[in-house]
Amino acid sequence: MKTIDEINEKIKSGKAVVVTAEEMVEITKDKGTKKAADYVDVVTTGTFGPMCSSGMFINLGHSKPRIKIGGGKCLLNDVPAYTGIAAVDVYLGATAIPEDDPRNMVYPGAFKYGGAHVIEEFISGKNIRLVSTAYGTDCYPRKHIETYINKETVNEAYLYNPRNAYQNYNVAVNLSKKVIYTYMGIVRPHMHSANYCSAGQLSPLLKDPKYKTIGIGTRIFLGGGIGYVAWNGTQHNPCAQRSPDGLPRAGAGTIAVVGDAKAMNSSYIKGASFVGYGVSMFVGLGIPIPVLDEEMAYFTSRSDEDFWAQVVDYGNDYPNRIPKSIGEVNYAQLKSGKIIINGKEVPTYPISSYSKAVEIATTLKDWIKSGTFLLTNPVMPLPGVESGIKLNTLEENIPGIL
Repeated sequence: MKTIDEINEKIKSGKAVVVTAEEMVEITKDKGTKKAADYVDVVTTGTFGPMCSSGMFINLGHSKPRIKIGGGKCLLNDVPAYTGIAAVDVYLGATAIPEDDPRNMVYPGAFKYGGAHVIEEFISGKNIRLVSTAYGTDCYPRKHIETYINKETVNEAYLYNPRNAYQNYNVAVNLSKKVIYTYMGIVRPHMHSANYCSAGQLSPLLKDPKYKTIGIGTRIFLGGGIGYVAWNGTQHNPCAQRSPDGLPRAGAGTIAVVGDAKAMNSSYIKGASFVGYGVSMFVGLGIPIPVLDEEMAYFTSRSDEDFWAQVVDYGNDYPNRIPKSIGEVNYAQLKSGKIIINGKEVPTYPISSYSKAVEIATTLKDWIKSGTFLLTNPVMPLPGVESGIKLNTLEENIPGIL
């Protein structure tokens, strides 16, 4: 057994053995899990994919005279930000789009620009045009302002993403006769494509499937800077289907994360336009996994062949919430470029970047080895399988609503 404090002392002295999750797979094949547990101290992970449940809080600072934007209206590069917080605090959601965007009126819509693009431009240092109207009060008399902001002029700007780093996910196919446009990208009819979104053996929560080391307060790589796990993510579902050794075989855990947007790098935060669906944001995220014992050596050394995902029909079953899987495949098969479903060969298409995930895991490894990034002891674990958490739905909560 090791402790995180003991590992941090080794990091400070330059003696810690830090490897990426890819490297851990090979080390364990060579040494076995017991020797690997003794040898390796930290395994770094990474993922870079679209994570819709993301956004940025901004404290704009006060104008002269003051304006109460809270309860009013705020546009950032024509994209609406949520103002129902306080006088000059706003939240810009990644999926927000301009009010005059045609959406899907001309199908499929292009969704060329939205909140995620504004966040990317803000992080890159560009000026963002702010237009706001308010109702005016005795202490905040101003009713209108037009100006420019950037990361040097605002007081605070930090990402707070309610749901990131999904622990496994569906593989999307389309059994219908028409092309469909989804958050998993464009999916061809008659099951002529299979879209997936995961870094597989590099994916952070897959390498700690039981949340033994990842919890509230865990320090992470977020958007090219340092962030933290703030809470379990929305739709956290630890009781999803799992293999006998505890590896999730479907979408399971998620994390809410927070980090200083001013210190981030726009190489790891990118706005994305999903034709026919909307705007999303590619988020670069990496988590260091301390190898505390042989069990953690085992989990961090699982490879793409060990992680299985469910193949789901997005042409009918998914939109109609029919709980059905038409097959199961592993990430080695997905990354080979083709899978076999019901006897049919189907080409596969990733919508996340594995090469970027490698870059993130390697960067985090370098930070730790240089002594500039220490691990943290979580103040509270994420809810695990024993929590019995079950996802609720509108029709279950309010009978007869749909």
